Amino acid sequence: MIIYSGSKTDFMTEVENDTIAYSIRDNILEKMHRKTGEAEFRSWVNSLEYMYKVLNDDGIPRDSGVAIEYNLPNTAKRVDFLISGYDASRGANVVIIELKQWEKLNKVEGLDGLVETFTGGANRRVVHPSYQAWSYAEMIRDYNEYAQIEGVGLWPCAYLHNYMRTTDDPLDDPIYADYLEDAPAFAKGDVMKLREYIKRVVETGDDGEIIYEIDNGRIKPSKSLQDAIVGMLENNPEFNLIDDQKVVFERIMELSRQCEKDGKKRVLIAQGGPGTGKTVIAINLLARLTQEGVFAQYCSKNSAPREVYKRKLKGHRTKSSIDNMFKGSGAYVDAPESAVGVVLADEAHRLNEKSGLYGNQGVNQIHEIIRAARLSVFFIDESQRVTVRDIGSVSEIKHWAAVNGAKVFEEELASQFRCNGSDGYLAWLDDVLGIRETANYDLEDVGYEFVVLDSPQEMRDMVVARNDEGGNSRMLAGYCWKWPKAGRADTNAHEIKIGDFEISWNLEGGEAFAISPTSINEAGCIHTTQGLEFEYVGVIIGDDLRYEGGGLVTDYTKRASTDQSIRGLKKMEEEDPEEARRLADEIIKNTYRTLMTRGMRGCYVYATDPGLRKYLSERARAAHRYRSISI
Repeated sequence: MIIYSGSKTDFMTEVENDTIAYSIRDNILEKMHRKTGEAEFRSWVNSLEYMYKVLNDDGIPRDSGVAIEYNLPNTAKRVDFLISGYDASRGANVVIIELKQWEKLNKVEGLDGLVETFTGGANRRVVHPSYQAWSYAEMIRDYNEYAQIEGVGLWPCAYLHNYMRTTDDPLDDPIYADYLEDAPAFAKGDVMKLREYIKRVVETGDDGEIIYEIDNGRIKPSKSLQDAIVGMLENNPEFNLIDDQKVVFERIMELSRQCEKDGKKRVLIAQGGPGTGKTVIAINLLARLTQEGVFAQYCSKNSAPREVYKRKLKGHRTKSSIDNMFKGSGAYVDAPESAVGVVLADEAHRLNEKSGLYGNQGVNQIHEIIRAARLSVFFIDESQRVTVRDIGSVSEIKHWAAVNGAKVFEEELASQFRCNGSDGYLAWLDDVLGIRETANYDLEDVGYEFVVLDSPQEMRDMVVARNDEGGNSRMLAGYCWKWPKAGRADTNAHEIKIGDFEISWNLEGGEAFAISPTSINEAGCIHTTQGLEFEYVGVIIGDDLRYEGGGLVTDYTKRASTDQSIRGLKKMEEEDPEEARRLADEIIKNTYRTLMTRGMRGCYVYATDPGLRKYLSERARAAHRYRSISI
């Protein structure tokens, strides 16, 4: 969808008459039913006057096409500015321009394609503008059938019209070289350079025909994208499907083909506990569906699983268009109805009601996913809801399926491939944590190592030893220690302190916690580890879970003030104290259940509460698996 389109002449006239920003504002209200904020309105006024200067050259045809705020199909992303026309060989071309009002930025080491700048009222990490422009071009190239068939040339670039370049400028740092090569960045004083960039590929006008055809083009994965992701999957044996994973996979493929034939909406709910292979199925589906020409996307609330699985697929490559196949759960707020073939919603228990930075966009993420897709697949484990805002449940999905007229199908994943393949450990842990009563008190034949330690240093030593053996082992902790902004990129800033033991929270910089070899020096939290797995885990249980008076006690007031997962509980406690206590109890127990089931072969535990350590030791001893281990 294009918010504004016309010829260069139309655009120039509207800028001269000071009407261009008003036209865009009115079109957004008409087409998207959304009001425009003052800051966004001012950005159009400022940036488009700079684009007026750029286009004020007779060498750029008056009948070349101009489009502003082109909404990329099935995403919440909008391309700022496009110019279309033909080159000397009558080849169709579109110049894609990402406009930025930034005045300064800092490079971000260790994270691919990110910079830090002041935006949205604070310093934030955002993608490099050249990366952003390049990714938009890749999205069109990979999914727009008209652009593929006609061989439309896509020429991305960024224009930071308020940014004054300096010597050794971070904008041009070598870590961004790959993106700058494909999408050059123009800054303040570069009007002539940007003009020349446009004039090289737009010599004669097209009256906006090329942009029109792209906007109305059919969405279909390109052959190169199909080949790329299938090849990536074939090189990763960890994505092989086993037992009931294959059954659920084939059922979803069958439903997708039915949706392609009759256009009807369908929803599949796949329930499965930790380690049943929900994500493995989702990644396989992403590849196979794309190979069959279906527009499929993987989405999750947490960014950690997306980043880890993208990295695993890409290997050592950092630059790959498959990034566009992975979306946050809030990506479908403005998506047109049934525009996506299949949305694979992983960790669906973590879906929220509202989207956006301030939680003020959209109606309901479940509703928006179902509305956007012909087939919506929700991989869910209700026992892994770990924040106040988590609304993902089977009943909630069924409700919104009915609202959207979608038929619901259900599948269950029973085979356990984590915790040494044992459902027994999971059942025992649920009983120990008081999540549900089970009859499983015997871990004798489980073959899973569960050890309670008397000090966090002992536990850390065990985890480090396991990691040194070649396994991917990590320290994890409940969110009972503050995580201030200062020091988030410094492994020597130790936020978690227990007596003379200290360790840092997982770092914001560098590789994802789950796959970075240096992460053994930090402790991961629920938000960076949920949906992922390790060989062994060491879990620090904080004061939010204790054993007092012969029973388990949860206490959300012991959570760190920086923990957003309990935001709103205090207000809820004033209005409905019983419900607040029930929800807090569920969140805290589910959090530790999730952390204590990340290990495939073993879990080592230290609890800050002596009573809880004693209780866990006695339960482990009673299950005939407790043993003292010294290193």
